[in-house]
Amino acid sequence: MKHLFACALLLAGLAAHPAAAQTRRALYGLQLWPELQAELALPGNDYLLLAVRGQNITDNNGFNDPSRFLGFDERRVTVGYEHFWDEHWSIGGTLGYASFSKIYVVVPEFLLRHRSQLGPLTFGQRLSVERTFPSPTSAKGLTNARLRVDLEKILPIGRFALRPRLSYEAASHVRFLKSDTDPDERTIQFTSLRGEVGVRLSPQLDVTPWFAYQTSYYFALQQSGSGGIIPAGRLNVVSPVVGLDVRYSILQGQDAATRQQLPTQH
Repeated sequence: MKHLFACALLLAGLAAHPAAAQTRRALYGLQLWPELQAELALPGNDYLLLAVRGQNITDNNGFNDPSRFLGFDERRVTVGYEHFWDEHWSIGGTLGYASFSKIYVVVPEFLLRHRSQLGPLTFGQRLSVERTFPSPTSAKGLTNARLRVDLEKILPIGRFALRPRLSYEAASHVRFLKSDTDPDERTIQFTSLRGEVGVRLSPQLDVTPWFAYQTSYYFALQQSGSGGIIPAGRLNVVSPVVGLDVRYSILQGQDAATRQQLPTQH
């Protein structure tokens, strides 16, 4: 049971990566995702989270878009709460608000998490369901299921600590009823492979630089251009992302050494 999520994610990864001959690939420019977090420690490892993130798409840096704020194409604010049943299982939810140009979305999410020891490493599994409520001028809302697995280890070094970590996430749209007018979709619409090294500078302050290789999966329509006809088929759109998470923890008198604190990728 405790590795059920991981098996499902392995199957999802196989579904998202068909034979290369059947799939076209497009590479987008680098994205930059800095994020500031404040975490309020509650009894029993529970916490409240406030996170503010900006997303800069470097391909757009030559455009003078008045909707860009502080150079960010997208801005996101997230609040969250997580309750730990025991040292292995927790449950929680988040509420996110994201804006892009004149479009915004509100995204509530419900999550279930399991963490256990795998030899010298900590193995984590996170399963969630989210609903996207867009602005009136946007497309209809979507329900997504997300599954993420990760491996990490905390390495004390004097007064500091390093937290190397590798995670893989897959997401799929959940459609209970499909009409004839709905577009065809791939089984998995998004995956992200992320590597990071968190640095604990003090009991209250964590800094985590990270790099991710994100892929969106589509069925592309037939297109025509100067090079001729591009047939319809599977299309994988890849985006490299560099991020920096900075977290400040308000411990409220708790001992940071005995507290089970999650990585900055909550």
